[in-house]
Amino acid sequence: MHDSDITPRPTVATIDLDALEHNFSVLKSFVTPAKVMAVIKANAYGHGLVACGRQLERCGADCLGVAFLEEGAALRKAGVKIPILVLGGIFEGQIPHFFAFDLDITASSLDKLGAINAAAAHAGKRAKVHLKIDTGMNRIGVRAESAYSLVEASIKAAHCDVVGIFSHLANADEEPLDDARRQVAAFKKVLSEVREMIPDAVAHIANSAATLRIEESRFDMVRPGVVLFGNEPSPGLRLPIELRQVMKLESHVVYFKVIPKGAGVSYGHSWRAKKQTRIVTIPLGYGDGYTRHYSNKTFVLIRGKRHPVVGNVCMDQLMVDIGEAQAHNGDEVVLIGSQGQEKITASEIAELSATVPHEVTTAINQRVPRRYLRGGKVLLESEV
Repeated sequence: MHDSDITPRPTVATIDLDALEHNFSVLKSFVTPAKVMAVIKANAYGHGLVACGRQLERCGADCLGVAFLEEGAALRKAGVKIPILVLGGIFEGQIPHFFAFDLDITASSLDKLGAINAAAAHAGKRAKVHLKIDTGMNRIGVRAESAYSLVEASIKAAHCDVVGIFSHLANADEEPLDDARRQVAAFKKVLSEVREMIPDAVAHIANSAATLRIEESRFDMVRPGVVLFGNEPSPGLRLPIELRQVMKLESHVVYFKVIPKGAGVSYGHSWRAKKQTRIVTIPLGYGDGYTRHYSNKTFVLIRGKRHPVVGNVCMDQLMVDIGEAQAHNGDEVVLIGSQGQEKITASEIAELSATVPHEVTTAINQRVPRRYLRGGKVLLESEV
């Protein structure tokens, strides 16, 4: 028997590429004339790196942003042609691969810049470099007061072309925006000191939240990530554009039982029935990325109605209290997305479990197959 002959469990994440196109289009219109770097790190926030990268290239993204070399290489192997910036820190041994896959590289210190230049000289290549300035995130990048020295060194690096200069915001999704505006001002000051030295470098600092909330942060280019997939950067954050949720996570009822008053459910019996009730089991759990943090907090949709997840989420299964409602084995269960008139968003799950929406979708791992839609049609792998 071939793997393709095996009937899989009915759990799938459906990715609506038309919704992704819609979100990109409204974002692009909102920030024009700024360019758009679509950030699709971490498997496109769980939505599928290659499929989303190809779709965003079709939509007209100016470039793509990823976290690691491996992500950029995967996109190139899949035929993506537009510029790709690896935003994260680099290891010296990786540098030659950036040239092999034509990837833009982050120079976050004088030492990193020197290593990039030396590797480019050895390979007979020119490195396309974005200079990273730390304006308050305190992660990677030279401090703002050292930016001039980094830019000066980059000009002297004979085998480097400085194509960008950037920073990253720590608090653009929170109120008040004072800290974010201070970071933007610090970056603007750096640009005023070095712009004449690197006139063709694209300046960028705006993440998803800043792109939509801080107009002066847009500079030459913005870097939306989570909002491309229809989710707010933080739960409850009001946005000025209409987004569509790109992922629908669904499964089906695999078991039904009636339990008496006082009966405990799942490991540790963290939930007990206050009265006789009906429990259904769903074949999805923290082994798929639907984490234990959601235990006794989140809801699912069955037959268009909300029902609570009860007891601790197991590795491969979770339980739902449907009360006196009806449900049969095989009924569709929606964990993220719409069913009837009801909807559950990644933002709602994030708020209930004290995290952020991008962690919710990114956590859905490769054990859950992705199914891609365009024009309402399920795509073959060759069509994605």
